[in-house]
Amino acid sequence: MCGLAGVIFGKKRRRVEEREHLAWLFTRLLLLSEERGPHATGAAWLDVDGGHRLFKRPVTAERFVMDKAFAELLASMDNRATLLLGHTRWRTRGDERVNSNNHPIRAGEVIGTHNGTIYNADYLFRRWKMRRFAEVDSEILFRLAANAARDGAMDIERFKARLRRCRGQITAVIACRTDPGTVFVLKGNRPLELRWHPRRKAVLYASDPAYLDAVLAEEKGWREIAVPPMSLVVFRRENLAGYSVEPFEFVAQERKGAEP
Repeated sequence: MCGLAGVIFGKKRRRVEEREHLAWLFTRLLLLSEERGPHATGAAWLDVDGGHRLFKRPVTAERFVMDKAFAELLASMDNRATLLLGHTRWRTRGDERVNSNNHPIRAGEVIGTHNGTIYNADYLFRRWKMRRFAEVDSEILFRLAANAARDGAMDIERFKARLRRCRGQITAVIACRTDPGTVFVLKGNRPLELRWHPRRKAVLYASDPAYLDAVLAEEKGWREIAVPPMSLVVFRRENLAGYSVEPFEFVAQERKGAEP
């Protein structure tokens, strides 16, 4: 069990106050997500030029948000931001003291976060002869996404075809530095809730709806985006409201033990 939290930005010229407010909402979501993963915390942003900044440490969210580097990460965002993604990790495989095992994970041009376990990750790395830099099973998901990029953009059908070979639990948020205006949300067999604000042109997401309810209790204008399990949602910065939803498949498996 891990916690996902983040902001997907649509195209808008935001005042500094609005950017800071969205960053504050994100920080609160990250803190609430600590109960889903106390072993490591991380955050990253991506902008329209493919630029990014990433910070992660093997500490609780409470300690993480007090770090000067986290404040600098948020302060360095501007109106070019397309995605701010966070993760609180519950260690399964991969020592959290080895920071490459923590999220967000960068694999080539892909940056993402994952909640779940991919039981046949070792097999898939061998099968497709993919590079590996970490022990954590989540890396295979982002390697598959990077491998599916064609001419700088994600080949969704190729990605979905590779995902069908995965076994375990998958809910993830993924973006590519060569196509930074597009954000992919995989809601599989682990929870994820999304809220959309038409005027702010932003989407907030978290693993638990209670976190969003708590953070947005005094806010107005946020609307639920209903996404069924086993769905791939594609958000595009130019028209965030025009997101698409389509099914994707993998072998949903709650326990290890089946064949690859």
